[in-house]
Amino acid sequence: MASDPTDGDALDCYPYRIDGDAITLVFGLHIDESLYLRYIGGKLPDDEQLTALDVVLQPRRHGSQPDVPRLATVWPQAGRGYLGLPAMALRRGDRLLATDLTLAAGTLIAGRSAHLVLEDAGAGVRVTIDWRIGAGDVVRARTVVENIGDSALAVDRVASVALPLPGWASHATRFHGRWAGEMQKATALIPYGRSGSESRGGRPGFGGANWLIAHEAGFGADNGLGIALHLAWSGDHETVIERDADGASVQIGARLDPGEIMLAPGASFTTPDAVFAVVGGGRNAVRRALHAHLRADVLPDRASWPVRRVHLNSWEAVGFDMDDLRLARLADAGHLIGAERFVVDDGWFTGRRDDTTSLGDWTADPERFPKGLDRLIDYVGELGMDFGLWVEPEMVSPDSDLYRAHPDWCLHRPGFDRPTQRHQLVLDLARPEVSEHLFGVLDKLLLAHRIAYLKWDHNRDLFPNDGAGHAQTLALYALIDRLRAAHPKVEIESCASGAGRIDYAMLSRCHRVWPSDNNDAIERLRINQAWSLFLPPEVMGNHVGPSPNPITGRALPMAFRAKVAMFGHMGVEADPAAMSEDDRAVLAAHIACYKHYRELLHHGAVSELMFDAPGLFGTMIEHKGRALALVARTDMADDYNAPPVRIPGLQPDMRYIITFPLADFDDPPNGVGNRALSGRMLGETGLVLPLSRPATAHLLYLERMDVAG
Repeated sequence: MASDPTDGDALDCYPYRIDGDAITLVFGLHIDESLYLRYIGGKLPDDEQLTALDVVLQPRRHGSQPDVPRLATVWPQAGRGYLGLPAMALRRGDRLLATDLTLAAGTLIAGRSAHLVLEDAGAGVRVTIDWRIGAGDVVRARTVVENIGDSALAVDRVASVALPLPGWASHATRFHGRWAGEMQKATALIPYGRSGSESRGGRPGFGGANWLIAHEAGFGADNGLGIALHLAWSGDHETVIERDADGASVQIGARLDPGEIMLAPGASFTTPDAVFAVVGGGRNAVRRALHAHLRADVLPDRASWPVRRVHLNSWEAVGFDMDDLRLARLADAGHLIGAERFVVDDGWFTGRRDDTTSLGDWTADPERFPKGLDRLIDYVGELGMDFGLWVEPEMVSPDSDLYRAHPDWCLHRPGFDRPTQRHQLVLDLARPEVSEHLFGVLDKLLLAHRIAYLKWDHNRDLFPNDGAGHAQTLALYALIDRLRAAHPKVEIESCASGAGRIDYAMLSRCHRVWPSDNNDAIERLRINQAWSLFLPPEVMGNHVGPSPNPITGRALPMAFRAKVAMFGHMGVEADPAAMSEDDRAVLAAHIACYKHYRELLHHGAVSELMFDAPGLFGTMIEHKGRALALVARTDMADDYNAPPVRIPGLQPDMRYIITFPLADFDDPPNGVGNRALSGRMLGETGLVLPLSRPATAHLLYLERMDVAG
């Protein structure tokens, strides 16, 4: 029904629905005027009898409940017998403000959106909840708290979304990790009581805790019901999962310090957006939904992006030991293997010889670049590459001209010491003079030089923040937004010692992220597979690193490292001139292959391939009847012959021609190349590949015969 439940006599138990292309959400109105989420799942028929649905899904009252029981709703509140966590905590002065919010005029549930207005005139509070179904059937949810009273209102906590979980959502997959070991997946039964996580470093952190999938038991790559949630916020977050005898629910929102958000009469506070996707096809359905959402609704002007150029980043090749001549030689080596963008990482600015000094002094070091950056930029351009530069504008070194001139510009407690991390402090972006200075410095840098790309790093947690985290995050957004408006063609990468700050709010302003500082290809198989649940490959920087790897110490064949790097935004973080001639040839061939297939790689649907044996990873990306698949082994097989590799997701009754694009550098199975097999055979039985040895990988190209002609 598309009517307003606050019009006339509409305050009854009739339910209301909103629909996406393949999902339906049904809201039911309880006797106490609370709004319940009666149904969340696959698309219901247009003529579904919602009154009957409401009756059969109505929880029955049981013993030891209030006479009018209240369960988890889309806005849980204390005061009428609900014993779970309320969605909001408010204060006037030093006293907790009790509220009894009820539906008010302006509520509308229709089409693809629900606009819910709740009000308690006596408490002087109005809450507006907006849910909107966008591309990929992903729901965007936000909350607005308005002070309609006559005195200041403190918002200590407010959820972006409070979601009662359906009964089938008995398990949760969450993510934890650390620097160079991000996005480690953990699946468990949702426990009774309260669980969850929060960040306190002023950014989401390495644990990936603002990513969550609630799902049924047995949730697999291609099967199972699930709800994937994420908070699109680059500051601190809070996730709370609750389970009691009446069921489970989840809340997600920005973590706020007491007193951080104070609303004057008439003022309002808008939460960051939370997103959630309801799927019926396992982890790969999560990928399809969220990738579609990113590509259509989040990434800036995604449809007009040029091809994702192959990077050569200077860091693992030269570190801090650089000058214009050494970098020019590195650019020569990059050009010979097919690199298209040359990125000068940390070490280019005045006085920077190690990580103890000079952050904040964003001018080219005159000793290393006696003729300025343009000499190198011009040379790189003559080689056919564009130019990128590393910056970390939110930070300052105590040993820097900027700090000596403005020691009060950093986050600090007056009268206390100033603890550092990585020998640096955090600039207080919420101070207008600080943000204005940073914009001026970066704007001048981009105006003066032909810079196509900024690697924007963030290597330090925010401390002490003392209630500054929310304002700091908004000031960061304003700075990036202003810079992008002034330089719309400059691409920006969000990096935070790897994956310390990856979220959809940053991706609405940036063109790629750095999933981990760890370029070890075996580690990246796991890290990338987890990130691919939420991020499409074109935004994930994925580089070939040196061997042995500087973080893990592991030595891996070039063919293996290069294949793994192809399934993302490919780059190289090593010195090609220091490689053997054979390794350079193998790397150049893989870069050429990446260029040939990158339209498929960066526009297609990503699927995780499952295996009966451990130690195997597989990814397939399919687009318009063409598919590229990577199958890799990380350890020694238990048996001489690995089981056949099944490739589901193809059209079962169509035939596909199989080729091995990089057969000259691999050991493909004899006689398989250029064979035509049905999608059913490939999905149900598969094909045997030589995958018994560690660090072996195969690249398969599959083309539907009607596409191939």
